[in-house]
Amino acid sequence: MSLLEDARNIQRKDPAARSVLEVILLYPGFHILVYHRIAHWLYEHGHFFLARWVSQHGRHKTGIEIHPGAQIGRCLFIDHGMGIVFGETTVIGDNCTIYHGVTLGGTGKDTGKRHPTLGNNVLIGAGTKVLGPVYIGDNARIGAGSVVLRNLPANCTAVGVPAEVVRINNKAVNPADDLDQQDLPDVMAQRLTELDRRISRLEKDAQGDVPPSIHEVIQKQQR
Repeated sequence: MSLLEDARNIQRKDPAARSVLEVILLYPGFHILVYHRIAHWLYEHGHFFLARWVSQHGRHKTGIEIHPGAQIGRCLFIDHGMGIVFGETTVIGDNCTIYHGVTLGGTGKDTGKRHPTLGNNVLIGAGTKVLGPVYIGDNARIGAGSVVLRNLPANCTAVGVPAEVVRINNKAVNPADDLDQQDLPDVMAQRLTELDRRISRLEKDAQGDVPPSIHEVIQKQQR
C-alpha cells in the first residue's frame, strides 16, 4: 500500500476532487493517513511517546484523532473528517468509507480489545458512534447519527439509536420500509407511530364497553 494509492482512492471516490495533486495538498483525510502511517510505525516499534506526539500533531492539523495503535487497511476514504475519533484497538478493513463526526470508541475503562472492528467495504454515515469491541461485517452500511452497540452482519444496512438492521443482502427486513439511502427509515418514529395506533385501538375498545347513559336510554324509548 502506498500514499499515492490512498490519494488516488480519495480522488476516485470524491466527486469534488479535481486531481490527485489537489488531494495530496489540500485534503485532511489524506493528511491524517500520512500522520497515522508514521505514528503507527513508531507505535509498533515501541516508541509510544513519539507515536502519540505525531498523532496529536496530526489531530491539531486535521481535526481527526486516530490513536497510533489503530490498524487501518488499504484505501480508507475519510470524507470531510472533522471530529472523527478512532480508539487504540480499532481495526479497519480495506476500502472503507467514514464520514465526519464518527467515533469508533470504547465503552469504559476495559483493557485489551475494547474498540470496534470493521470488515471490508464498510460505510459509516456522519455522526455515527460505534462503541465497544463490536464487529461490523463486510459491505455493511450504517446510517448517519446511529449508535451501534452490538455486532452487525455482512451486507446489511443499519440505522437508529440503538442501531437496528433494516436491510440484509439488499432486501428489507420489513418489506414496508423504503430503504433508499437518501431516505433511511426512522426506527424510533416507527415505534412511536405503532404505539400511537395501539393506544387509539385501546381507546376505541374502551369506548365500546361503556354502558349507555340514562339520556341515551330515554331517547331510545321515545323513538
